[in-house]
Amino acid sequence: MQKLAIQGGTPLRGEVRISGAKNAALPIMCASLLTADTLRLTNMPDLHDVITMRKLLEQMGVAAQVAPGEIAFTGDLINKWEAPYDMVKTMRAAILVLGPLVARFGDARVSLPGGCAIGSRPVNLHIKGLQAMGAEITIEHGYIHAKAKRLKGARIFFDIVSVTGTENLMMAAALADGVTVLENAAREPEVIDLANCLRAMGAKIAGDGTDTITITGVEKLGGAEHRIMPDRIESGTFLVAAAATGGSITLTETRADILETVLEKLTEAGAQIKVQGNTIHLEMNGRPKAVNVRTAPHPAFPTDMQAQFMALNCIAEGSAMVVETIFENRFMHVQELRRLGAQIDVEGNTAVVKGVDHLEGATVMATDLRASACLVIAGLVAQGETVIDRIYHLDRGYEHIEAKLEKLGANIRRLK
Repeated sequence: MQKLAIQGGTPLRGEVRISGAKNAALPIMCASLLTADTLRLTNMPDLHDVITMRKLLEQMGVAAQVAPGEIAFTGDLINKWEAPYDMVKTMRAAILVLGPLVARFGDARVSLPGGCAIGSRPVNLHIKGLQAMGAEITIEHGYIHAKAKRLKGARIFFDIVSVTGTENLMMAAALADGVTVLENAAREPEVIDLANCLRAMGAKIAGDGTDTITITGVEKLGGAEHRIMPDRIESGTFLVAAAATGGSITLTETRADILETVLEKLTEAGAQIKVQGNTIHLEMNGRPKAVNVRTAPHPAFPTDMQAQFMALNCIAEGSAMVVETIFENRFMHVQELRRLGAQIDVEGNTAVVKGVDHLEGATVMATDLRASACLVIAGLVAQGETVIDRIYHLDRGYEHIEAKLEKLGANIRRLK
């Protein structure tokens, strides 16, 4: 099993290019199931989850032509409508094949998902939505089996905001008979990116980016070319790392408009931020100030940035409250941060972080994707060496993170 060893205490300086967004790429890859024509995707990140999704689609009969930074998918020879457990267990996003398969082929068998252990992310919203559109669904032997002659348009209300639920039903509705209205839909930028790709394929979608999305089904969708949006969580992670280390970095090929709450919190922490076109420059002079964080669905503060800001607060001036409202089990990084000398008290979904002068290097263990990023940031500011175990989580969501950090001056190496 691979590990990262970090010698802390060096401010990050320089320029880093932001990769395409994992959370946009995965659902858009599944959109290739909706057409027999070629869907060419550019700005594709080189990540384990992307490779896993590509292999899953190939197992179903999708042809994938891979080139650096891009993949062309052609779905004219799909002959298997199943996502098996061994492919789904490491990646919850595999549930996103369910809607497209039922919409185009009238049949889908998808294993109940696995992925990060950050709390229950129920698939019942996907199931209820497809049932409202006329699908017959059974759950047997750990698999969801959905059948429908042709899905029908329906009005669907989400009890809780669900990004993958919104994406799955939006894809299903694109080929349904009639109009589907998704209410209390997710407003995340990645949902908008999927809608843009589907529109390029010929779908009729309006209202993405609001909580009511209207999809008018069409008979068939065609091929398209689409560029994956930049990864806002990777952008935020590098900005927090620079702020925590007292550095000065410039992000290229990113977007500030999808990072507003994160940039506000970094400014509150004392960082100076300049935005110009698709670049963001951050400079941090002195110790950061503690900032309170409360996660909520977009456009509020993203749950995927909670752990990184907790690492920043560990060495900040003052105390801060971090409230997690999305996932009930997303404070697993707390005990690892304590091993580095952080002072954190947790009660329920609230953590109180009291900033200390410095952290000290130790061996820690990554428990999920964003917790891994949080421990990298803590390792960058800690005195001495920090070794992070179980970094396969990092490779699921950050493209060549140690190479990018090394380019910014970090003393970091991968141990095999």
